Amino acid sequence: MTEVRMIFSFPGGPGGSRAATGAGFPAIARVRAYWEGLRAETGQIPLRADLDPRGLAQALDHVFVADRIGTGLLRLRIAGMGLTDLAGLDMKGLPLSCLFLPEARLKLAQSAEQVFTMPAVAEVQLEAERGIGRPGLLARLLLMPLRSGSGGCDLALGCLETSGEMGRSPRRFTVLRSTETRLTIPPISPGPTRDPAPGFAESPAPPPRAPHLRLVHSVD
Repeated sequence: MTEVRMIFSFPGGPGGSRAATGAGFPAIARVRAYWEGLRAETGQIPLRADLDPRGLAQALDHVFVADRIGTGLLRLRIAGMGLTDLAGLDMKGLPLSCLFLPEARLKLAQSAEQVFTMPAVAEVQLEAERGIGRPGLLARLLLMPLRSGSGGCDLALGCLETSGEMGRSPRRFTVLRSTETRLTIPPISPGPTRDPAPGFAESPAPPPRAPHLRLVHSVD
């Protein structure tokens, strides 16, 4: 299976290349290995319904599932508590870009878009903005494509892990470097659809109300 890797560095970001020598990111490694294991079973981009939280048990605080809602734009459907701690609020339903400084959002969008259009796996090295009560903080972002029930590649499995003292929230990041690894995917054979595993399913919508007739009395 051929893979093409593209690396983009942004030396103007705070901290230069120090993120490349940061401490390890074990949750990133676990989530990547889990996704690669699912892909190895069929050679295809995994379905969202294939996700089982038990396979990500040691990394769930850092994991999220996101919708592609526009070019390079991701909205979180499911978000671990680690993202909530970074943002200082529940990130479910919010764009991933909320965790990034305005000047870094275009770089984030470019990496995110490659995930869907190549398709590719993106790994992005990050550094948080510093300030009073906000010490140096490195992070790593992992984005991997998922297929929805319709078969379209319009979802992402992600992981955002930090290394260092979080300090006061919210913490927002700049992009230091990104690596996109192109995936070679064979043609898809039709197969049965599956429901998401418990723990990765959204709350069900309320059932529709039954139709009824209402009698109206008129007095002449």
